[in-house]
Amino acid sequence: MLDTGNQLGGPTVYYKVMKMVPDYHMHTVLCKHASGSVRDYHAAAAEKSIPEICFTDHAPNPDGVGDDVCMAMGQFPEYVQMVGSLQNVSAPEVLLGIEADYYAGCEKHLSHWLLLHELDYVLGSIHFVDNWAFDHPRALPRWEREDVTQVWRRYFALVADMVDTGLFDAVGHIDLAKKFGHRPKDDDLREIVRPVLDKIVAAEMAIEINTSGLRRPVKEIYPSPLLLSLAREREIPVVFGSDAHGPEEVGADFDQALLLARECGYTEYVRFKSRNASRCTLPPEGEKG
Repeated sequence: MLDTGNQLGGPTVYYKVMKMVPDYHMHTVLCKHASGSVRDYHAAAAEKSIPEICFTDHAPNPDGVGDDVCMAMGQFPEYVQMVGSLQNVSAPEVLLGIEADYYAGCEKHLSHWLLLHELDYVLGSIHFVDNWAFDHPRALPRWEREDVTQVWRRYFALVADMVDTGLFDAVGHIDLAKKFGHRPKDDDLREIVRPVLDKIVAAEMAIEINTSGLRRPVKEIYPSPLLLSLAREREIPVVFGSDAHGPEEVGADFDQALLLARECGYTEYVRFKSRNASRCTLPPEGEKG
C-alpha cells in the first residue's frame, strides 16, 4: 500500500455511529456503461440517508485494456470536475475515488499516475484473466469450455499480484469469478483464497462487500459468506459498495450487506479520506444500511 498514513495497522480512529454506511463504489457515464448524472447519484444517496459516497469510476489506462468500459485518459480531468462539483455542498459528503483494473504491467503506469492525483480511495479490481473478460456476458460460451477451478486459481493469482503491488486500498468484488454461477468446491476455494487473504492482511488492505452480485446471475453478494468468514478470521477490514451504474442502484441491498457482515462476525467497517483509513462501528442491528 502507498505510504499515505493508512491507519488500519495503527491507532484506531472512530467516527460516531451512523445509521447508514457509506457507498464506496459507483460509476459515471464516462465509463460508457453507466447512466445518470453525478447529481442524480448524490440525490439518491441523500434520499436513503447515506452519509458519504465515493465515486469509483473505471480508471483510464494507456495500454488499451478494457478501453470500451472505462474513461479515456483525456477524460480524467472531466471526471475530477464532475465529482468536485458535488463537494462542499449538502449531505452526503462526496469523495473522489477510482476503480483501477489490475493487469500485468499496469504498475508502470499506476505507480506514477496515482501519485499525480489527490484521490480519497483506490479500489483494485480484476476483470481480465489472460486477456479474457471473464465477467462479460459474451464470456459465457468460454466458461463452458474452461476448468472452473483452474480459472479461479488464475484469477486469485492475479489478485495476489495486485495486492503485492501496494498500490490499492481495497480489493473490489473479490470473488467476481462467480458472477455466472461458476465456482469451485468449498475445499478448493479455501485452499485458493487463504494465501491471498494472508497477503491482504500483510498489505493492510480492506475488501469490499459489494451488493451488485445480487443483481447478477449468481444472486449472491461479493464475497460469499464462506470467503467473508475467512476474511473475518484474519480481521481484514471491510468497506461497502453498491457498484452502482445508475442512480437507482446507489445503496442497493445494503440491509443484506450489513446482515452478512454481522453474521460473519464483523462489528466495524472502514472509511477513507485522502487514502487514510478510519475504523467505524457498524450501525446498530435493525437499522438499514
